[in-house]
Amino acid sequence: MSEAQVLDRSPLNAEEELRSQLYRMLAHFLHNPVDADGLKVAAQMTGDDTDLGKAIAAFAKIAARSDAATITQEFHELFIGIGRGELLPYGSYYLTGFLHEKPLAKLRGDMMRLGIERRENVKEPEDHIAAVCEMMSGLICGDFEKPADLEEQKTFFDAHVGSWAKHFFTDLEAAKSSVLYGALGSVGRCFIEIEEVAFTMD
Repeated sequence: MSEAQVLDRSPLNAEEELRSQLYRMLAHFLHNPVDADGLKVAAQMTGDDTDLGKAIAAFAKIAARSDAATITQEFHELFIGIGRGELLPYGSYYLTGFLHEKPLAKLRGDMMRLGIERRENVKEPEDHIAAVCEMMSGLICGDFEKPADLEEQKTFFDAHVGSWAKHFFTDLEAAKSSVLYGALGSVGRCFIEIEEVAFTMD
């Protein structure tokens, strides 16, 4: 969704690198149906004994036995459908019940302030779940001029991610069309819960 303006960066610490990678992984799987190579990469992911680690391990296990054609169909049923998919993955919809509402306008204002540009070839509104996850990744790792400090990250997270993403991921877990994406929903929900707690502590 966003154009990366990658300049000279300071190295990220391990925690920041992991956070950035998790946001980018979620964005990758939620933007388009994943291909066979993407499934192979996902199948190699490992987790620990935390709730997030267990969710990642379950996601990897399902990815290992999935094929690209089946996942493309799952993606279509969830997010495209005939007329519309089972879920509408947009912040405005989750926050107001309608598309293209004030949350999208606020996001566009913050994007302009932070130097985040919409890619010309992207058709979806900027408040798509994949887009806001990609933006969070970019803020952490410095895709937009320089890494954002924790206060700036928290401001963006509270307004555009934490305000609705956990509800979306919970719905994704429970969606009748979800298999691989149900497991991805568990990863997303656990990760957002960790982010919520971490931002209250910083």
